[in-house]
This record gives sequence, structure tokens and C-alpha cells, in this order.
Amino acid sequence: MTFNFAMQAIDQIVNSAGKTHYMSGGNVPCPVVFRGPNGAAAGVGAQHSQDYAAWYGSIPGLKVVSPWSAEDCKGLLKVKAVPLYPRSHNLLFVLQSAIRDPNPVVFLENEMLYGVNFPVSSEAMSDEFLIPIGKAKVERQGSDVTIVAHSKMVTHSLEAAEELAKEGIKAEVINLRSIRPLDIDTIKASVKKTSRLVIVEGGFPMFGVGSEICAQIIESEAFDYLDAPVERVTGADVPTPVRFTSQSAPCAV
Repeated sequence: MTFNFAMQAIDQIVNSAGKTHYMSGGNVPCPVVFRGPNGAAAGVGAQHSQDYAAWYGSIPGLKVVSPWSAEDCKGLLKVKAVPLYPRSHNLLFVLQSAIRDPNPVVFLENEMLYGVNFPVSSEAMSDEFLIPIGKAKVERQGSDVTIVAHSKMVTHSLEAAEELAKEGIKAEVINLRSIRPLDIDTIKASVKKTSRLVIVEGGFPMFGVGSEICAQIIESEAFDYLDAPVERVTGADVPTPVRFTSQSAPCAV
């Protein structure tokens, strides 16, 4: 079941899980993980194609993560991972323990990444491998432009960086991993180095994750380092139509 069906329980996620700890004066924590597929997929309609990163990311009291790689999934969810297929390190891990964070965590996966293989380091294969929620990762170093993305859009961003490299442009690609809390410091440090920022997401352009990042950069000292306006690449501002290919990329706004 995808996060589109969680609309039936959004009151419990937002008003119960997200607010119980605060409204109880810190006496009643709510350590629960809401995990499932998020965003557009191949061959599904508009009702099953929404990206909830911005929806849940706007709620105080919730933590929201959006992993890309197998290491992201294991380190953020904190499971003892057993690949479902021998010698295959993909996103289909058997969950054998719960996340350790005492807060409610919305864990947004992308179903089109479930069958994708990723390299996994020996460090990540350790049972004690952890990724702190709220820490982004620089997937590719660069000096000419910063590309920020999360989930499946990291794949497209890395592909774009490869194409730019053919033209002599060195793009730095940042994998957000965490939506809330947002690692704006890593983004600011990169912008100060490259002086250009492109934000890529699969969600709608209005009030999205990219909009929030753009606002925080403009409101910070990093704004003075920009040599060009911030660019956003998003899904189209229409109900997402049925797509029968997994190769579809977002369109520019």
C-alpha cells in the first residue's frame, strides 16, 4: 500500500502521532514509523502518484526521511538487513528491528527503486550502521553548480551531472535523505563553493521541498554567494497522469 492510502489516516498521523508528545507536556512519546512507497510510479493514476514529502515535512512533531540508496534505507530505518536475493543489495530488505528514534517518523520510499541494485560498503553491512536523521550526503563532488535532490530524483541528478561533465561542468550532487529536519547547512556550504543551485524533486512545484530550500537559502548568508537565480525542477503542476515507463523524469518550472 502506498502513502496515497495513508490519506485515510492522515488525522492519526498529523494530529495524534505528530502532536501527542508536545500536548502531553513531554510525558507521552510516540515512537512509531510510518513506512511505505511514495511519489509517482509506472502505470498508476493521479490518486496514486502524489509525493508527500512537503505534506508531512510541514508538520512540527514529525520527522520525515526520503531515502535513495540501499545504505540510506538501512541506516535511516536501522534494521538488521537481509537481502531477499542472494548477493543482491537492493532496497528490498527484510525488516528485523524497529527504528530507534523516539519520535514519529514518516519513511517515504519510492517503489521504482525497490528492484534497483546499489553498491553497499562493508561499513553499511554492519548491524550497528546508522545514519543520523537530518544529515544529507554529498554523492558527487563538484565546483560549478549544486544539485539537490531526494529519493529517485538523486538518480536523475547524478545522470545529469554525468552529462554536464562531458561539457566540462562539475556538478555537486547532494542527496537530502532527510526532509525534516532539513540539513540546510550542507546545502549552504555547497552553494558557497559553487555559487549556483538547482533543486530537483518529484512533487508539485507549489509549496514544495524545493520552495522551502530556496527560501532558506535566500534568507541566509548563502544568498550573497549566488551568481544566478535558484532553479527548481519538479513534477508538472497538474494531477499526475498515468505513466507506463519508469524512465519518466520531472519537467522544469
